[in-house]
This record gives sequence, C-alpha cells and structure tokens, in this order.
Amino acid sequence: MVKKEAVLHLNTEDYIYPVARNRLVIKIRTAKDDITECRVIHFYRTDPGSRNHLCLEKKYTDELFDYYEGEIEFSKVARYHKYYFRLTDNDGTDWFYFVNGFSRHEPEDGFFEFLYTNPGDVISYPDWAKGAVYYQIFPERFANGDIRNDPPGTEAWGTLPTRENYMGGDIKGVRDKIPYLKELGIEVIYFNPIFMADFNHKYATTDYYRIDPMFGTNEEFGILMKELHKAGIRVILDGVFNHTGIHFKQFEDVMEKGTDSEYYDWFLPCKSRDITVTHKDYECVGAYKFMPKLNSSNPKVRKFIIDVMDFWISEYGIDGWRLDVADEVDGNVWQEARTVLKERYPEIILMGETWGFGGTLVTGKRLDSVMNYMFRDAVRDYFGLEVISANEFNNRINRMLGLYKKDTLDVLYNLIDSHDTERFLFYCKEDTSKLKLASAFQMLFIGAPAIYYGDEVGLTGDNDPDCRRCMEWDESKQNRELLLWYKKLIRLRKEHTAIRNGSFRTVSVNDQEDIISFDRISEDETIRVIIRKSSSDKEVRIDFPVEGTDLITGRKVKCDPDGKIAINPCEIKAIKVIN
Repeated sequence: MVKKEAVLHLNTEDYIYPVARNRLVIKIRTAKDDITECRVIHFYRTDPGSRNHLCLEKKYTDELFDYYEGEIEFSKVARYHKYYFRLTDNDGTDWFYFVNGFSRHEPEDGFFEFLYTNPGDVISYPDWAKGAVYYQIFPERFANGDIRNDPPGTEAWGTLPTRENYMGGDIKGVRDKIPYLKELGIEVIYFNPIFMADFNHKYATTDYYRIDPMFGTNEEFGILMKELHKAGIRVILDGVFNHTGIHFKQFEDVMEKGTDSEYYDWFLPCKSRDITVTHKDYECVGAYKFMPKLNSSNPKVRKFIIDVMDFWISEYGIDGWRLDVADEVDGNVWQEARTVLKERYPEIILMGETWGFGGTLVTGKRLDSVMNYMFRDAVRDYFGLEVISANEFNNRINRMLGLYKKDTLDVLYNLIDSHDTERFLFYCKEDTSKLKLASAFQMLFIGAPAIYYGDEVGLTGDNDPDCRRCMEWDESKQNRELLLWYKKLIRLRKEHTAIRNGSFRTVSVNDQEDIISFDRISEDETIRVIIRKSSSDKEVRIDFPVEGTDLITGRKVKCDPDGKIAINPCEIKAIKVIN
C-alpha cells in the first residue's frame, strides 16, 4: 500500500521544467522505501493512444522521503504533453497517480499536463559557473597594498577587529596577491561591498557608482578586473540593494524635505516630515537605523538598481552579482534584472543571499543561485559542532538535493563560513583535522565550493566582527599543511569532471563508525568518496568490491578477498573506480 499522503508532484516549475526546448526534467516525491518502481506515462494531447513510459531514478533519500527524477526527450518542442505516474508498491501492486489523486486503474482523464516551452523558459546557467571554486574577499582585511589611501586612524595589520576599526585593505592589495590566488587555484572572487559607503563593512552604501576611496579608484578597479581576467579569475560584486546608508543623497533629501522630496517613496518612512536617524522614523534592515530600507516595489527604484547592475557589467566587465538580503527585496526586481541583464550578458551569474531554502529566489525566472546556508549548517553541525549523526547529516544533505532543480545544484554557492558567521575553525576549537574533513566534503561535493579568505591558511575567529580578521601573510604563521590540502582538493576538482560536474549518489552511511560514502559520477568516470570522521583509533573495514586509485594519496586500492578495504580515523579517500 502506497503512503498516499507522502506522494507529491505538481505541474509547476519545481517538479517539471525544460533544460532544452525538447527536453523536460520531471520529479516526484514519495515516502521513503515505499515503492519499488516509479514510471511516468506520457502522451501528446491529440494522440492519447500513443503512450510512452519512462522509469524514473531514485536520486535522493532523506529521513522521510525518496525523490525520483528523470528526463524526457522529444523530437520536437515540448508542448501539450499529458502525463501521469505508475507507482509499484512493495507488494507488487500498481497505483496510478494523477491530478485527481490515486487509482488502482489507469486514469481516463485528470492528467497532469505540460503546456509549452518558450525559449526563455529553458533552465540555463553559464558553463563557467558550474562547479566553479569561489574565494570570498572582505576587502578591508585581505591585503594593504597602498598605505596612501588608508583612512585616518588605521590600525596595524593583524589588530583584532572591532565593528569600527580599519586595517587598510584595498584594491592594490588584491592586485599584489593575484599570483597567490592563481597558485591556490580559485576561479571566481566574490568581493564584499567595495562601493563608497559608511563603516568598514561597506554595507551602508552612499554612492553606487564610485569605488570607496579607502579601497582605491574606479580606474584602479578597472585595472584589477583586467589583471584578474588575464589570470583566469572571474569576479562577482556584492550588490546591496535592499537598503542604503543614511548618507545616500536620495535619503538625505528625504530627511531634509519629507514628503516634498521626489525620493520620498524610494524609501519606507513612517512619518511625513521631521525625519531623523532612528528606526522609528523609517523602515530599515534589522531595525538598524544606519541602513534605511529601499522601497524595491517602486518602479523607479527598480530601474535605479538595474541601471547600477548594468553599469558595473558594461563598464568594468564584472561576471555577476551576489545580491545582499535578496529574499527581502521585491521579487519583481530580480525577475526584471534577469530579463534585462541576461539578455544583454548571458554569461553573468546572479546569486542571492538567503539563510534557508532559496526556492523562491531561483524559480520564476529570477536568480541563478543562492548562498547555500542549508549546506553550511549541515556541515557545521556534523563536522564542526558534532551535534548530529552521520545518518542525520546524510538526510539533511539529501533533502537539500531533492528540493532544488538538478541544474541549479551545479551552481549553488556551497560555503562553510562567511563574513556573517563564525569561522569554521572556531566551531571546532582550532582542530584542523575537522576542517580538512569538512573542506574535503565541500570540495568533493556537487555544486560550487566557496572558500572564505584565510580558511586555507588556518584563520579563525568568532562571529562578526571577529570573523573578519586580517589575512595572515606571514608564511611562518600560516598553516602550510592546510594550504597544501586546499590546493590538492582544488586541483582534483579541476582535473576530474565527475567531481566538478558529475551527479551525486549516497552509497552508504555508518553511524557507529561515523563513515559516509558517496559516488560522483560522470559519463567517463566514477569517483567513490569515503569520509570517516570517527576519533576512534581502530581501523574499520568497509565494503568496496572493486579496484581503483585513491586520488588523495595516488595509491592503488584493491579490496581483500572479502570485498573490503580499510579506512582509518579522520581519513578521506577519493577513489577513481576501475570498472
């Protein structure tokens, strides 16, 4: 008997969508281990007698559900296709699932239907962004290359950060470190805000068209862009369009004139005049009075935002935007931005900040990707804080995979920490072995792994502002072993298509020994990853009835007569399987 209440499919973008005008991906959710086979039966609206069957693959499994998926290819444009599902339960009984519910007999009406594939409906992302390795730079703390632009009172490099102090990081500092970044192997830099703004974090923008003078000039940024592109490194900028700073000229005009200001409805004031700097007089982000919220439902504000985004792409060749507090901005902004900017610059990426499931941001022709805090939270809880079991971790990861489109998974920004969180090493009390395990999972997993500057050399720190410490450039103080580890993982990612762009499949989970095993699969190779987190000092033998080469050590791996191999505590294996 099928658990009917667990089965879910809707003829919406979340469950059926085109990856080409003649190819549709179709998804359905069922109860965990509840069925033995799932088939979609489909036919053209005017030819109901010619029915085609496709067996869907069980792609992911979490604590409660299985997620099935498949791809249907047509000879022409996908349009007017009706379909329903046949689910075979564990007793061998077939159940038919359609719009009206369930039946033991094939339905005669009430079919799901996919209507039409417009060219703009096709899910498409830049090839360069699929599986790319990101590197996040907080500009004020990365490198000081020009002391002439240091703000008054700049403190010595490496001083413990506060919310107010400055260390002198700038554009010239980044230029000086391009050889380091190239040798590390990263492919995309995500810069925290660099526009003219209040405070050291620059999230209170005052001029969206000017580089903050403490970082350099627009001309210097243009030079940096050319040098980074020459080095094979792309750049995305932080777009802070949910709010501004109080010294943004349009907001200053509102404070001065109240309702008489032409910009009054650019913001969300709570009074008509005598507006002062207090969260009681206008809506702001997080009740933080220095960051008044823009009225992004205003068409004039939307135009301003898109004009700014277009300016930095057209004038300086940036490769995309990370959009701050994207889930609090009117969704029409991102829909319009995508329509306008993607038509002009199809190779850019639009990525939004959200701290949960980003479904509303990556559907409805809005953004390409999100900062994947679902990933970060799971990695933190399992590898860092160690408050969940291997099985719970696997369930959370598979649930996340089941929620997103398979193509979106390739471009999700998979972070383990950021400027808004504690450093990963802080979570695990400076235990670099845990960071090595977490970074291995991150780099060998599906999606786009993101390194927060300094993690690769052992930088630590509590939450903001402590997580924004200066980059350590003294090699005697860097964790060189950790740096080599990151370089190795990045190199493996670049060399193996299965790691960079392959599919993901959980192979086994062992709670008792804290072992997780999964496959990364492409057309030309399969790589089995085995991660053992257990601090137990005993060797464990696990099933591995094939041969291969461990990409981590370069050694051949061959099972014993019982079809098993050994794995030690805190060990990672990434075995290229010989079929």
